[in-house]
Amino acid sequence: MASASIAAVGVALTELIGDDRQVVVDQRLASLWFSTSLHPQGWELPPIWDAVAGDYACRDGWIRLHTNLPHHRSAALQVLGADASRDSVITAVNNWGKNALETAIVARGGVAAAMRSAMEWQMHPQGRAVLAEPLIHWSGALERKPWIAPPERPLKGLKVLDMTRVLAGPVATRTLAGFGAEVLRIDPPGWEEANVVPDITLGKRCARLDLKNTEDQKVFEALLKNADILVHGYRPGALAGLGYGYAERNAIAPDLIEVSLDAYGWSGPWANRRGFDSLVQMSCGIAEAGMQWAGRDVPVPLPVQALDHATGYLMAAAAIRMLAGNGALRARLSLARTAGLLMAARQRQVGTLAKTPEGGDFAEMAEVTPWGMAQRLCPPLQVEGVAMKWARGASELGSYAPAW
Repeated sequence: MASASIAAVGVALTELIGDDRQVVVDQRLASLWFSTSLHPQGWELPPIWDAVAGDYACRDGWIRLHTNLPHHRSAALQVLGADASRDSVITAVNNWGKNALETAIVARGGVAAAMRSAMEWQMHPQGRAVLAEPLIHWSGALERKPWIAPPERPLKGLKVLDMTRVLAGPVATRTLAGFGAEVLRIDPPGWEEANVVPDITLGKRCARLDLKNTEDQKVFEALLKNADILVHGYRPGALAGLGYGYAERNAIAPDLIEVSLDAYGWSGPWANRRGFDSLVQMSCGIAEAGMQWAGRDVPVPLPVQALDHATGYLMAAAAIRMLAGNGALRARLSLARTAGLLMAARQRQVGTLAKTPEGGDFAEMAEVTPWGMAQRLCPPLQVEGVAMKWARGASELGSYAPAW
């Protein structure tokens, strides 16, 4: 899956350039990039998960709580009547049925996912809805001229407005930056995701805007007007709630290419549900299939956030294909639909996830980051005659002005 999704970017680039070029994916490096591309030297990344996040046994099965964000943790603890200690949460969860607890936490504004089998997901109303969706939903009529790609840096001069969080969207925009795009990431004041920022802000400038503030709205509209591509991870209707529905965006930037992402799909009863890779793996049967495969009695998800990474590369490929003039102006993807792609594939053993060898055999030159020195892995993708490289290293959120 890692190799195929990354290869999709390379194939899209050959379409954009307009000639036949060799596309090569290093399978081992692809696996490594699905974990992390950055290896700190003399410092450490913060833990991926907070103390409460994880899988818990209910009366009738398993549930996963995602509590990395304070308001999500607060919602789960309020429903459970527990304190922020794992023992307290274990005791409280054991008194609930998994579906009832999932429903209660989501209703309180939190995020959680009961573990289901693949068959249960296929029979679930949301499973049926999302599996009927296309992997990439294309829409809109492309009115702009195809992008004229400089052969060695095919996305040079392209302006990408990045309004994504955490992983899938940032992987997409990091990939576009690797081929020359100018990526400006916008976050709201106070937003942080320290455990992934050093990995996924490679090649980007990161700024902050409050879209509820009148002056910041003016800045955002100016950025949008001059952007070539908007990449966002807002759930259906969320941008409209901020005053930037499709009609408003189209009035500001009528020829803007858009790539959008959500967790559980764009139709069905869960279309507006918040979600993350680890939750979708529980919902759609991946964690249960892993449990059966491993012969264990606890959920066994994939060893990496593979749905995020694969969807991110597919988003980048979709953006490039629209630049090449495939006739569409908008592309929509979801983690749950990518999960369906993986679950439908013929299962085969291809070895274990590769680990970075001591000595940095696969590392490029040292990268200077705001947190200290680091080694960055070599790119997993090679397109003949095209350099995948980044003009700048990783940056902290909010460290640049919101301007092209």
